[in-house]
Amino acid sequence: MDWINRNAPVVLLGIATAGAVALMLFLTREMTFLQDTWEFLMNRRELTADAWFRPHNEHIVVIPVAIEQLLLRVFGMTSATPEFVLLAIAEAVTAILLFVYVRRRVGPWLALFAAVILLFLGPAWEVLLWPFEISFVGSVLFGVAMLLALDRNDRRGDIAACAFLCLSFGFSSIGISFAAAAAVDVFLKRRSRGLSRSWVVAVPVALYALWYLGWGMDAETHVSLRNALASPRFVAESAATAVASVVGLGTNPIGGSTQPLWGYAILVGLVIVFAYRQTRKPGFVPGFWPVAAAAATNWFLTALNQVPGRDPSSSRYQYMGAVLVLLLLANLLQGVRFGRRAIVAMGMLATAAVAVNVVVLENGRDNFQFQSELTRADLGALEIARRTVDPQFSLTPEIAGTPTLIDVRADKYFEAVREYGSPAYTPSELVGAPDYGRRQADIVLSYALPVTTTTTTGVAVAAGSPRGSGRDCLTVPGDSASELRVVPGVTRIELAPGPPASISLRRFATGEYPIVADDTPGNSVTLLQVPYDNAPQPWRLQVTASQRARVCR
Repeated sequence: MDWINRNAPVVLLGIATAGAVALMLFLTREMTFLQDTWEFLMNRRELTADAWFRPHNEHIVVIPVAIEQLLLRVFGMTSATPEFVLLAIAEAVTAILLFVYVRRRVGPWLALFAAVILLFLGPAWEVLLWPFEISFVGSVLFGVAMLLALDRNDRRGDIAACAFLCLSFGFSSIGISFAAAAAVDVFLKRRSRGLSRSWVVAVPVALYALWYLGWGMDAETHVSLRNALASPRFVAESAATAVASVVGLGTNPIGGSTQPLWGYAILVGLVIVFAYRQTRKPGFVPGFWPVAAAAATNWFLTALNQVPGRDPSSSRYQYMGAVLVLLLLANLLQGVRFGRRAIVAMGMLATAAVAVNVVVLENGRDNFQFQSELTRADLGALEIARRTVDPQFSLTPEIAGTPTLIDVRADKYFEAVREYGSPAYTPSELVGAPDYGRRQADIVLSYALPVTTTTTTGVAVAAGSPRGSGRDCLTVPGDSASELRVVPGVTRIELAPGPPASISLRRFATGEYPIVADDTPGNSVTLLQVPYDNAPQPWRLQVTASQRARVCR
């Protein structure tokens, strides 16, 4: 029985970790580079200090930039798989470190449950499935490693803790939270080990301060008095949301948020239980206060920078929140003995939480898959228009159908493609893309080529003889909507006198015409110009009019 208690949790952890890595790679198998990653790919490819140290939003991102540059130079830009693999490995290592930390306090079985919950934390789908969030995962990984190193209570542990804290800072400003934890640890152990070990905190903080003075002062910030006054409520909601996520009750819907009512209820229950425990056995274990300091620092700093889209229930905040809750619980439960029935019950609850969270994780994957399809389709259209596109052309939200490609500009993109390859759909692949991707590709093409129309009124001859040979013109009868094939060049559309008509185009889209020129006046001639490009697929023109029209090449 002792052998099982000692080894079964480790074996099960290995199985769960391998399963989590396999699941993450399966869910992301068809995804490409997403959202903020394009800021690194387009604007930080140079080996310059500014590229490395310039903040992203309010965060230091030195190590994530270094990782992206390394992967780009080794594997190129044709596939994002290497960064998905690296993210999955980082998440697995973080869960293993969490297991070690919790096992030291409450035993292997509860440590197993904590690690498995983190591995399959569906409400944190944004972190688990988006390689850009290795900035958060890396900070947490080395933050937990720092806490483990501080547990040693010796000089080697202090040296390791200092190094790990530097690395945590290097990934993101979440390192500030773990610096607070280290500072509290130094203070609590001042009588036994003295304050001379303050360098454990001072060195990483000094390096961060140097970065802040050089680059961080220009970082985006949303700190305000309003946020400060609202911070207690934000912190309470953050804690409640994190608790709900851990137990499988954190439903983080795409495009919205929910009030963590269950989280509040559970949080209040936990406070009552631990308050009662304090009446029986006053005091907290020393490890509680560093983690409490990290939690307070993290949630209050997030509250100070709160803006729409950065709510406590935001998916990207659930990973750090869950780690903090699990670390706090491990310290609060230290010394409590659990019988077999209690462990089985907690195991069943953890299994149920994981089952629910995997569904949430899959829903999050669907969101990223949609973004991936749009990305490949939009970039494919940009490459098709390469001959004539303006070098300053950007995939703005109204063109790309998503705000996540705002950093992609034609000249920078083509330069990166020349050096590292293309992640875009080829024209033949674009034909088989999902319908929403093909539709958006047509829209991008219309702007990038560009497709233009010039209308002159009072000169149409559609009712009589066309200006061109019969072989080059086709008559469209009134009250109809005929589809005509259009080749690159100039197409002349003549409308007889009558009400306004609609001229629409499609190329890769099916069942609809995404490019529409409404209210083309009657008794007019419209010249439709379609530049030559790099795809063989023809354009399809539809003229919808009450009167007769002629279409001539």
